Amino acid sequence: MKDASPQTIYLSDYTPPAYLVESVYLTFRLSPKNTRVISKIRFTPNPASQSRNFFLHGENLRLISARVDGQAVTPDVTDTGLSCAVPDAPFTWECEVEIAPEDNTALEGLYMSNGMYCTQCEAEGFRKITYYPDRPDVMGVFTVRIEGEEPILLSNGNLVTKGNGFAEWHDPWPKPAYLFALVAGDLVNHPDRFTTRSGRDVELNIWVRPGDEEKCAFGMEALKKSMAWDEETYGREYDLDVFNIVAVDDFNMGAMENKGLNIFNSSCVLASPETSTDANFERVEAIIAHEYFHNWTGNRITCRDWFQLCLKEGLTVFRDAEFTADMRSAPVKRISDVLALRARQFREDNGPLAHPVRPESFVEINNFYTATVYEKGAEVIGMLKRLVGDAAYSEALDLYFDRHDGQACTIEDWLKVFEDATGRDLSQFKGWYSQAGTPRLRVTDDFKDGTYTLNFEQETPPTPGQDDKAPQVLPIAVGLLGPNGDEVVETTVLEMTAAKQSFAFEGLSARPTPSILREFSAPVILERETDNAERAFLLAHDTDPFNKWEAGRALAREGLIDMITEGAAPDGAYLEAALTMARDDTLDPAFRALALGLPSQDELAQTLHERGHTPDPQAVWEALETLRHARAEHFQDLAPRLYAQYQVTAPYAPDAEQSGARALANSALGMITRLDGGSQAQRQYGSADNMTQQLAAFSNLLQSGKGQEATSRFYDQWQNDRLVIDKWFMLQIVHAAPDQAAATAEALTKHPDFTIRNPNRFRATLGALAMNPAGFHNASGEGYRVLADWLIALDPLNPQTTARMCSAFETWKRYDSTRQDLITKQLDRILAAPGLSPDTTEMVSRIRSA
Repeated sequence: MKDASPQTIYLSDYTPPAYLVESVYLTFRLSPKNTRVISKIRFTPNPASQSRNFFLHGENLRLISARVDGQAVTPDVTDTGLSCAVPDAPFTWECEVEIAPEDNTALEGLYMSNGMYCTQCEAEGFRKITYYPDRPDVMGVFTVRIEGEEPILLSNGNLVTKGNGFAEWHDPWPKPAYLFALVAGDLVNHPDRFTTRSGRDVELNIWVRPGDEEKCAFGMEALKKSMAWDEETYGREYDLDVFNIVAVDDFNMGAMENKGLNIFNSSCVLASPETSTDANFERVEAIIAHEYFHNWTGNRITCRDWFQLCLKEGLTVFRDAEFTADMRSAPVKRISDVLALRARQFREDNGPLAHPVRPESFVEINNFYTATVYEKGAEVIGMLKRLVGDAAYSEALDLYFDRHDGQACTIEDWLKVFEDATGRDLSQFKGWYSQAGTPRLRVTDDFKDGTYTLNFEQETPPTPGQDDKAPQVLPIAVGLLGPNGDEVVETTVLEMTAAKQSFAFEGLSARPTPSILREFSAPVILERETDNAERAFLLAHDTDPFNKWEAGRALAREGLIDMITEGAAPDGAYLEAALTMARDDTLDPAFRALALGLPSQDELAQTLHERGHTPDPQAVWEALETLRHARAEHFQDLAPRLYAQYQVTAPYAPDAEQSGARALANSALGMITRLDGGSQAQRQYGSADNMTQQLAAFSNLLQSGKGQEATSRFYDQWQNDRLVIDKWFMLQIVHAAPDQAAATAEALTKHPDFTIRNPNRFRATLGALAMNPAGFHNASGEGYRVLADWLIALDPLNPQTTARMCSAFETWKRYDSTRQDLITKQLDRILAAPGLSPDTTEMVSRIRSA
């Protein structure tokens, strides 16, 4: 095991590898307890390096033998790797090691999932397979021979040959070790084919456990759409003869883009109308696209070191967002992305875990697979595209692929491509990669003699390790509306580069109403004094869907803040504006469903905190409940009409049109349930022929306190479907009353179907507790204790999942001193756990030191 207090690694200390890899030949002789891995690697000295220190990473390996150019050697072996003397010339390294996949509960390296062998090597899992320079800037051509009794033996690249008990694979494209993959087991495939635009015939397979074959068709269609879209939009064509996807039950992440052999968490690829919701289908489509798009933005061009993680992830998240926008509703996709950004990344930026998109240092790289790297990284790409324009963006991307194909690159390489393609100086824009925190953008305005002026001031609050902040480059998309609601100035992108900057619009006949930050053109917090009349005006007239939604969201939020802080009644202006918007049949049903969503408990708590209030989680929950009930009463005539109007009678399809209709109808069902005691939800539950409708009814019954019978019926129906039962665990806890959430979670950990070893089930149970903020932060402190108990239990088995789930505690400084004391007690208890992993130690220490 690694030292629990390892050294901090700094970007500034990067040095090139001493040796490069020309070719890799691996042989796996599979056995649950005694897998033998035989490696034959051709090394060459790196002319770019001054060092000739030969060091190979390795952890939890039993070295059997080692040779250099055929001569036996005795390396110096430590817990983290080995070193030995080698020639100052090209040479061949050979070694044999033994590993025990069955005992690998961390799910990194080669491990077993329900009898299937599978791998996860990003970021540093390959060193648990064999000794190797496990860093992304060492790329080699891999040939892999797998020997075992399993009927299906898969690895990266193209199949070279196979026979009784073996298969050999060759990947002609040089790759770093983190993209290595191996799968072996009793699997069945859902096959298809795709012909690329140059005429290459590609074999496609989704490999699953027997019994899951009927859940692959949607994923396969999503893959083919992704391949066609990438050709058409980015000019990128697939480059192997086969593309394999494998569904794995035990997986720490969503999916992994291993070259030619993507490994997926089962929840991110398996889908059927009976077992998956509309949201599940959209997520499957997006994740399949994301991992496929990595073939070029991540695999063919990878990152030089793990500090550059955002180079591949930010760009690929941006690309998969573009894809989903094209496949579905662009406005709804943008709103959904911003909701997620604010819920996760803004929270991260505002707390002890804040870090730049490209961190300057890390202890455990697994802890930097964050919303900042992924989602904020994608926002930075979006800003860059907005600043240079669509045509220049396409030209720069073509240059990027031409210039850097087959290389391991940096953010500097990425920005240099744009500078060369556009002639722009991006030195200030680079600050988005190095400066943590969410900028606050304050706006004032004035109107005089036909000239309307917007005055902007930006400020980024201090974050851990960064007290002084420089102004960022901000693309601010603005439109102006006249008194009658007509657009008098169409969307214009203002480029702000200074701490304070003003922009004037001349020749106007009357004072306009501004629509600022259209399409959420920069990831900032907009601060501007306004009133409900203006918000209602924008909700009614704004031509930008995002700002139309934002106006309604602000109406709801401000009313809720007044309810929490002043004991006000639900705001009539919000209720009437929401009613007007909801009855407007010219609006997309999916948009209306989103617009009827209320600010989350976490969003309200953060807003209160920023305004100098100490949030009371119980009061926040009660205000939301009060407003939901008031809205149900205000909609008592409209809700039944919407529910009936948007029932889908056609055969189920997870497309945008049907999904939007179901979303609006189920929003109406939520209001109806508050007034009819659950009668309509009971009827929908009984008649539902798809999981979207069944789960919506189940959720409403749980929320109304009428879910006891449905809970038993749901389990009896779905007890043999592991992914559906994950939903069953989660919903009971998420919808539990605040004073019952911790007890519900603890009781479910005693259920026979709960297992600590499956990340999906663990997240569905203990992660769900943190998704019930009033329950998790209940004044008893039981939520904190229950989560801490299970994190301490999980850490020895799966440090990566444990560390990520510790972020539930990151907002502890918001709350009153009693809750802070209760949380710090649990954080200290976690830190005191014997043998705590470095992953969890780093995360909890950063949270605790806030």
